[in-house]
Amino acid sequence: MKGSGTHVKTKKTLPLILLVLLAAALGWFIQRQPAPTGQVSGTPATTMQAQATPGAAISERGSYTTRDDVALYLHTYGQLPQNFITKQQARDLGWSGGDLRPYAPDKAIGGDRFGNFEGLLPSSQGRQYYECDIDTLGQASRGAKRLVYSNDGLIYYTDDHYESFTQLYGGE
Repeated sequence: MKGSGTHVKTKKTLPLILLVLLAAALGWFIQRQPAPTGQVSGTPATTMQAQATPGAAISERGSYTTRDDVALYLHTYGQLPQNFITKQQARDLGWSGGDLRPYAPDKAIGGDRFGNFEGLLPSSQGRQYYECDIDTLGQASRGAKRLVYSNDGLIYYTDDHYESFTQLYGGE
C-alpha cells in the first residue's frame, strides 16, 4: 500500500506540469510573431512604424488628422474618424478641388476608393483599398501624404503621393 500514495500524487501533478509547459510554449510562440510593419514601394524609402503610445486608447468620437492617430483609429474601429468626408460629400458642399476649408472647416478628405493600378500594394480576392488625406487640416492644399487602407485590415502610409508605401498595420 505504500506505493499507491505516490501513484495518486503523480496523477495529480502530471496534468499541472503539462499545463505549465503548454502555457510556456504559447507564450514563446506569441513573442515570436513578427511586428506589423513593412515597406512596399516602387522606389526605396525609409521604413516607419505607427507611433502609438503603448496602452493608449483613441476616442471613437475624436477628430484626427495625423498619420499615427488616423492609422490607430482605422486599426481600432475599422473606419475613418468622423472628421473625414468623401470627395463627393465635399463636392455637394461646393468644393471643386484644392482648399477644403471654405466649404468644410475642420474636415479632411477620405473614404474614396484607391485603385492600386500600379500594383504596388498586395492584392487578394475581395480586397478593396481606400484612401484618406493626412496632415491637411488648416492647409490650402491636400498635399501628398495619404493613408491607404483595405477592407481586410491593411494600412499603408505614403508621403510621396503613392510612389512608395510603408505598412503600418496588418500582415500578409
